[in-house]
Amino acid sequence: MILAKNPERKNWDKLTCRPVLKQQNLQQLVNEVFQAIREEGDNAVLSYTKIFDKAEVENLQATEEEVKRASDKVSDDLKAAIRLAGANIEKFHRAQIPAIVEVETMPGVKCWQETRPIERVGIYIPGGTAPLFSTVLMLAIPAQIAGCKDIVLCTPPDKNGQINPAILYAAQYAGVKQIFKVGGIQAIGAMTFGTESVPKVNKIFGPGNQYVTAAKQRATQLGVAIDMPAGPSELLVLADDTAVPEFVVSDLLSQAEHGSDSQVICIVKSANLIPKIQEQLLNQLPSLPRKDMARKAIENSKLILMEDDKECLDFINEYAPEHFILCVENEAFYLNGIMNAGSVFIGNYTPESAGDYASGTNHTLPTNGYAKSFSGVNIDSFSKKITFQKISKEGIKRIGPAIEFMAEAEHLKAHKLAVTKRLLSL
Repeated sequence: MILAKNPERKNWDKLTCRPVLKQQNLQQLVNEVFQAIREEGDNAVLSYTKIFDKAEVENLQATEEEVKRASDKVSDDLKAAIRLAGANIEKFHRAQIPAIVEVETMPGVKCWQETRPIERVGIYIPGGTAPLFSTVLMLAIPAQIAGCKDIVLCTPPDKNGQINPAILYAAQYAGVKQIFKVGGIQAIGAMTFGTESVPKVNKIFGPGNQYVTAAKQRATQLGVAIDMPAGPSELLVLADDTAVPEFVVSDLLSQAEHGSDSQVICIVKSANLIPKIQEQLLNQLPSLPRKDMARKAIENSKLILMEDDKECLDFINEYAPEHFILCVENEAFYLNGIMNAGSVFIGNYTPESAGDYASGTNHTLPTNGYAKSFSGVNIDSFSKKITFQKISKEGIKRIGPAIEFMAEAEHLKAHKLAVTKRLLSL
């Protein structure tokens, strides 16, 4: 890890800088794939699946029989874990269902707001070296609770044209009926335009590599919403002498193993922790199956000594981490002051993995500093709010003159007349 001790504020930009993705010709590729899908539909999707995923697929949609067979391939222990996680995710997200907001702003003027689900949502689930079946739960369960009419799931097939069994089981558990063997740019393109097999959706959710991210950004230019801007996974840990170095490093590595472009930052309040963190890295890293990937991420990550609480808090809010682990004695100071973070994990026994899988909070979170302006996925992500109003005769008499004066001042005569005609009728 890159070591910095009490860095001056003028140097914070370098420490908060994320890894830069190489995107040469990336947008051109996205445009080419999208155009082909728009013109050729399923044929283009199948062709790109063969090119990019090295998989030949006869039917894009997974059959009921495939879903059933997949269930038999998932161990009972994993099924039980998925059910436990699913129950907690459902419990937490069901508690987020908003109430109707209703108010009479003045006598005779009644306004209210109601929530309506987004009718058609698309869920993208990575299925490569780390098939993220947990993301199925994180996205499909809130979508079901919100009342989305159609939930379309796309995930890349393996070289045999099959979907990972755990992804299929999680989809079945979460009630997803439309599952498609398509990944990458072509999956986002299919959900953006719709094909003979894959339905067009109103909003696309889910993580992915730089190709998926670029495709989602292109989708927004074509009238399809996305959950949030995405980038490589990231984690910031703040630790003082009450933290357990072994736990701290296990959290750093759990994030680093996502990919070589993942970023982890460890801020320590005491210089005594620096050699302990470094020692634990040397001890724990070699045993990881994805050690090469994690090692590259760690090499580009930072270990920072910062002893002043206010400096620490300001730095964290400036970085705006996707995941923030807080292991300090005076945690109340940071909990009251944190403004920018995707999700916060408090204390020695709250690993980031808990939020990734089973505590109930959502793991689809803003990265790349977007926690300054974006929330993680929640019930509101799958719905929109509609305002209503009803004005009585008494109400229009009370509010009408103000509308007339304002419309006149903006030189919008028709706006004024729409009120004046009603007032004259009374």
